[in-house]
Amino acid sequence: MMRDAFSIKRVGAMLLRYSYLLRASYTRILDIIYWPLVQMLTWGFLQTYLVKAGALQAPGGAAQAAGTLIGAILLWDILLRGQQGFSFSFIEEMWSRNLPNILMSPLRPPEFIVSLILMSILRLFVGVVPVTLMAILFFGFNLWALGVAFGAFFVVLMFFAWSIGLLVSGILLRYGLGAENLVWSLMFFVQPLGAVYYPVSTLPFWLQPISWMLPPTYVFEGLRAVLIEYVIRWDLLAQGFAIDVAMFSLAAFAFGRLLKSARRAGTLLQTGE
Repeated sequence: MMRDAFSIKRVGAMLLRYSYLLRASYTRILDIIYWPLVQMLTWGFLQTYLVKAGALQAPGGAAQAAGTLIGAILLWDILLRGQQGFSFSFIEEMWSRNLPNILMSPLRPPEFIVSLILMSILRLFVGVVPVTLMAILFFGFNLWALGVAFGAFFVVLMFFAWSIGLLVSGILLRYGLGAENLVWSLMFFVQPLGAVYYPVSTLPFWLQPISWMLPPTYVFEGLRAVLIEYVIRWDLLAQGFAIDVAMFSLAAFAFGRLLKSARRAGTLLQTGE
C-alpha cells in the first residue's frame, strides 16, 4: 500500500539527479541560454529597424507595436523551452539507456512526470531569465513589468508545453528514437497557427477556428491586448486555461496508453530506431 502512495522523496531524488547532470555540464547550460539569446537579439534588432523605418505601426503607436513583437518572442521562447526542457530530460534517459531501469524501479509514472515538469521549470529559469534581463538592457522591454498578466501567460503556456512534452514522451516510449525529431519539430508546427507574431484575423478564415483550439493563441492575443489596449483579457486566459486542462488530461491518458502498449510490445528495452 505504501508503494502505491505518491512519494515526494522519489520526485525529489529524480529532480536532484537531473540538477546534478545540468550543474556538472557547462556546455548544457550554455546551450540552454544560447538559442533564446540569439533569437531575442535577432528579432529584437529587426523590430528596432522596422520601427525606425516606420514599417511597424499600431493604434497604440510604434513603441507598443514593437513591444508586442519582442514580448511575443520572449513568450514563445518560454513555451518552446518549457516543452523542450520536459522532453530533453526524458530523451536523455533513452540516450543513456537508463529508461528501463527507471521504469522497473519503485518510481511511479506520475512521479516521473512530476519530476520532468519540475526539471522543465528549472531549465526554463536558467535559460530564459537571463534573456529577459538582456531584453531590458538592449531594447528597454521588461516582461516582468506585466506583473499578474505575465503570471497568467506563463501558466497557460507551460501547461500546453507539458501537454506536448508528455505526448511526445509517450510516442518515444512506443516507437523508440526513430520519433525523436518530434522533440524539436512538433512545437514549430504550432507557431504559425498560434498567432505568435500576428493576430488571428491575419490567418485565412478557414484556419482561424483551428487557431482558437490552441491555448497559446489566447496568450498572444492577450499579450497584444495588454500592450496596445492596456487591458488584461481574463476571458481569453480563462478559455486558454480550460483548453489546457483538457489537453493535459488527454496527453496524460495517451501517455498511459502508450506506456502500456510499449510494455506489451516489448519496446521499452529497444532504445534504438
